This record gives sequence, C-alpha cells and structure tokens, in this order.
Amino acid sequence: MTNRPLLSVDGVTVDFDGFKALNSFSFILNSGETRVVIGPNGAGKSTLCDTIIGRVRPAEGHIYFEDVEITKMAEQDIVRQGICRKFQAPGVLPELTVSQNLELAAQRQYQWWKSLRQGVSAETRTIVEDMLERIELTHRKNEPAGLLSHGEKQWLEIGMVISTGAKLLLLDEPTAGMGPAETRRTAELIKSLGDSQTVLVIDHDMSFVEQLNASVTVMHQGKFLFQGDIEAVRQDENVAAVYLGKSA
Repeated sequence: MTNRPLLSVDGVTVDFDGFKALNSFSFILNSGETRVVIGPNGAGKSTLCDTIIGRVRPAEGHIYFEDVEITKMAEQDIVRQGICRKFQAPGVLPELTVSQNLELAAQRQYQWWKSLRQGVSAETRTIVEDMLERIELTHRKNEPAGLLSHGEKQWLEIGMVISTGAKLLLLDEPTAGMGPAETRRTAELIKSLGDSQTVLVIDHDMSFVEQLNASVTVMHQGKFLFQGDIEAVRQDENVAAVYLGKSA
C-alpha cells in the first residue's frame, strides 16, 4: 500500500433544511487502503457516500480525488474518474445471467442491450471467469441473477463493482440481510483485494468490521469522532458513549 492520498474530504457540510447530515467533516483515504466508516443511525455515513459520488451537493467544503476536485462534478463524471458505489440493496439486473451482469460491469457498459449485441472480448471473459471464482458463483453463471439468494446477489454486485476496475470502491452495508456465514465470506472477499483497490466500507455490524481488520473511522452527528484499529475503537470512551451504548 502506498501513502499517497487518493481521496480527501475537506471540511464538508451537508445541510438538509437546517439539519447538518455532515458537519465540517474531513478525512483522508490513501491509495490501496481499506477503511471502514461506522457510527449510529443518523451519523451521516450514507450521506458521506452520497456526497463523494455526487448525489448530494455540500453546502461547504471540498472533495478531491487524485488531486482533482470533484465537489461539483456530475455523478457520471465522478464515476468516470474511477469511483464506483454499491448500495445497501443489491442492484443486479435480474433478467440477465450472472455472467452477463459481470460482463456489463467489466465493460463499463450499462446499456445492456448494446453490450450484448457487441459481444464480449477475450479480456472481459477472463475478468468475468476470475470474478465468478472469487465470488463462488461459477456453478450459477448461466442462471438469471433474479434466481440468486439475497446473499448471492450481494456477492454478485460486489463482484460487479470490483470488475469495473474502479480505483475507489464504495460499499454501503455490503452485509445487509446476511447471516454469520455469509458475512464471513463477504469479509474474506473484501480482504482478498489486498491493496489492489482502495475500498471504503460503510457498516454497523461490529463483528463484520472486526473481521475486515482495517482502519476504522467513527462518525457521530455528521462529525469525525475517532479513527484507529478496531481494538482502539472498542477502548475509546467517547466511542463507547455514543456508539456502543456505554457510559463514558
């Protein structure tokens, strides 16, 4: 992992009719790093993702990606810069096969009818076959994605996000609706990326966060509260008070 900042969020405030979902929030994400952002409901975690990807415009502050300011860029232009987001609910195309969903992502072609007409390159096939193995869905590659279980759809969409080759992956609650075994597999999938891609994970499942063994940023009421490894987070009195429900 290099120590070159890939993403810089500098003093960002998002105001919804007087409610500050983000309140002068700042943090830096280095290239090749996996970072987990946690916090109680309403802390501003998903708003942070929305703001990075351009769905929400900040009232104040700046966001830089590879030293290019993206604060006011259109969402599609931010995606072209190399940022891809996975939402809480799986967003696969149910009528297409598992392989076809991955092909669309690998080709960065979201007009699926056009992509299917153009065919798939040898390079794309290699990416897809490798990803099918990594998400353990090779045996279902020719089945419609709509037939997958909830957990399998989550893995497919994570695989799609990885297959885009984006430099920064935003994973918003990737284990939502999963049981313990599925959660463990999801953690292993994310950890398998190593430092090949930069990953920002939004979650609240502390057992999942612990399995990722990554640096953790804690948010509270739209502000930066604490940052460190999972053990430091557990031992911090302020975090215990606002997030883990203990007295400081």
